[in-house]
Amino acid sequence: MTATSIDELQRQVNTLIEKDYPAAAGLSVDKFLDRIEGLQSVATSFADTPPDYEKGNIAFTLVIKSDLVAADFMMAQIYRKGKQGHIAMTPVAPLDFKTIDSVSLPGDDVYLLVDIDRGADTLNVTPESALRQIHEHERSPLTIDEGIAIMTHHPDFLVKNNCFSLLASRRNDQRVPAIWIDGKKRPKLGWCWDRNPHTWLGSASCKTRIGFQK
Repeated sequence: MTATSIDELQRQVNTLIEKDYPAAAGLSVDKFLDRIEGLQSVATSFADTPPDYEKGNIAFTLVIKSDLVAADFMMAQIYRKGKQGHIAMTPVAPLDFKTIDSVSLPGDDVYLLVDIDRGADTLNVTPESALRQIHEHERSPLTIDEGIAIMTHHPDFLVKNNCFSLLASRRNDQRVPAIWIDGKKRPKLGWCWDRNPHTWLGSASCKTRIGFQK
């Protein structure tokens, strides 16, 4: 594992501790860290590449499932340029969305999301069409929890002209969750329609996910 990947993984762990994730999960700090420890060895294969927020690329991000820590808590811990994140999904809520069948998540409550792309090539493309495009490139769309995780560790990943949809979380309708910058310049978790394109909204993806390694 390179020094950079060690430092970056530790930075993300420290961020979660500073934001009181262990208490929100009902765990001591030590018990919380036990869930993450097994991920350290898998980072040896990660590229020694810093985040590129302009292009929208991140090597890896530590994800906490909302099964362990509630999505509303996690979203409220996000701050971008001093503005706090929030959820506005009425008449639905994050728990109403489930992972689509084509996406397989690690069984662990904590895992790594690897080789993340914000989706510049899917700007002004409907989510319905973007999903096919992502699959054609042998990549995976992201879940709500994964979008929140990215924003928790990399708030500058969200930019005005390339906000991002989370196509791996759906319910039995045309609503597609997305994270964008609202009128008050706050990071917002909301939803858009599956067949509506937006010039400022792409669809984020990853190459793979890695769970706990013994």
